[in-house]
Amino acid sequence: MRSNTPSLAPGFTLFPSLKPPHTTLFFHQIFVLILTFLAYASFHASRKPPSIVKSVLGPTFQTDSTSNDTGWAPFNGPEGTHRLGELDLAFLTSYAIGMYFAGHVGDRIDLRLFLVFGMMGSGILTIIFGFGYWFDVHLLGYFIGVQVICGVFQSIGWPCVVSVVGNWFGKEKRGLIMGVWTSHTSVGNIIGSVVASGVLEFGWGWSFLVPGILIIVVGILVFCFLVVSPDDLGFEMMSSGKEVEMSVGEENVVNLEKVESEEAGLLENKDSDSLAAIGFLEAWRLPGVAPFSFCLFFSKLVAYTFLYWLPFYIRHTAKMVDVYLFLQICVGIVAVAGVHLSHKTAGILSTIFDIGGVLGGVLAGFISDVIDARAVTSVTFLLLSIPALILYRIYGSVSMVTNIGLMFLSGLLVNGPYSLITTAVAADLGTQDLIKGNSRALATVTAIIDGTGSVGAALGPLLAGYISTRGWNSVFLMLIFAIFFASIFLVRVAKTEIGRMVSEGKELGSSVTAS
Repeated sequence: MRSNTPSLAPGFTLFPSLKPPHTTLFFHQIFVLILTFLAYASFHASRKPPSIVKSVLGPTFQTDSTSNDTGWAPFNGPEGTHRLGELDLAFLTSYAIGMYFAGHVGDRIDLRLFLVFGMMGSGILTIIFGFGYWFDVHLLGYFIGVQVICGVFQSIGWPCVVSVVGNWFGKEKRGLIMGVWTSHTSVGNIIGSVVASGVLEFGWGWSFLVPGILIIVVGILVFCFLVVSPDDLGFEMMSSGKEVEMSVGEENVVNLEKVESEEAGLLENKDSDSLAAIGFLEAWRLPGVAPFSFCLFFSKLVAYTFLYWLPFYIRHTAKMVDVYLFLQICVGIVAVAGVHLSHKTAGILSTIFDIGGVLGGVLAGFISDVIDARAVTSVTFLLLSIPALILYRIYGSVSMVTNIGLMFLSGLLVNGPYSLITTAVAADLGTQDLIKGNSRALATVTAIIDGTGSVGAALGPLLAGYISTRGWNSVFLMLIFAIFFASIFLVRVAKTEIGRMVSEGKELGSSVTAS
């Protein structure tokens, strides 16, 4: 995607050796992957604190006679879990709504500056939420208001990073590349869980302050070094979308700054139709956008229910002696057998789900590349996750081995299609042949898909907060139904992909026989 007002990051002025011909295309592709990886990992790290502090803010755990927890008003009353669910709803609703607008705006302005704006705002709002601890704030409106505004800033991140990566990489092996890259979601969750849990003993405000500072620091790096498009450094996408090569000679690279404005004007005049941002409704009508969007609605409902409620669930259900022994060995946690896990222990243990999610994203991307069928891969993962969740609910508290193993497997199968749809699928649909390689449609399509998914993400944690008062079996039943509906929306697309693979197999067999 080309922004209307491209500007080279100031880091390239400070370090001219980072520009071509001193550096190669491959170097910049890896550099962009790393920088966008860190950017979105920091976004997710700053989202994790609310789930870590839920068991501190929420109602006291009555069955644990050794607990000194008193909760934090207004979340510690009989309706505490409802209030916590409403807090998640406030953030995720504004995030979902903001996502639609963020993609639309991102197609029209400098993505680097827009991304930095979102990161700075997210960091500041995360820190302000933590201030509620030090200023002894107990107003529900304060926390909900902060979450609403923070959700808007957070919504800027995803369309921007996906668009930037889509600009630098063609469709070949996109599933594997983005499968590895999209592990930033799980890595960010892990970092956020470990950091927020590690400082929780000093007061829950620190669990927000440290991740807030982290995303601001990464935002400064993005401002200084992110290059939005290969064109900005003299590289140009070939029309096939499979390769990227230098578009200027060595002598022109030496005078790159002088020629940049002339190149931009030439590109605008050469193909104004391909650079025109696609309309919102027009993007919805693109083949595959609607079914994958509604699939992500239910898939993300499940993923975000785990994201926001898993530490709370572990804290309130696990009584495993061998879990304590395992964590004593790994992180030096001292615990008394026969009581519920501590807030810190539950937070750290919940990262197993995200570790499984890292492998799930990579595996789903690799498989979808090999068979060239994104929908078939997604449906397979979704259907396999149903028995995995059933087993985790029934046998998850039997022992340390079964808990960690089933949590890892659940994370792998739940996050696999979620990661695939939000990255490789969104990039595929945003650059499909029907729109003639219009890369400026990428942010809009990405925003539609992830924005629709984020509506489900807002609904899941809210429902979990209310349904959990009736028992966790009801929550898991809700998640299973959500997964089933997610797979239903992709049945037609998967059927088309299977038909194409069968047809290609027959054609290959015929050609081999003829030869």
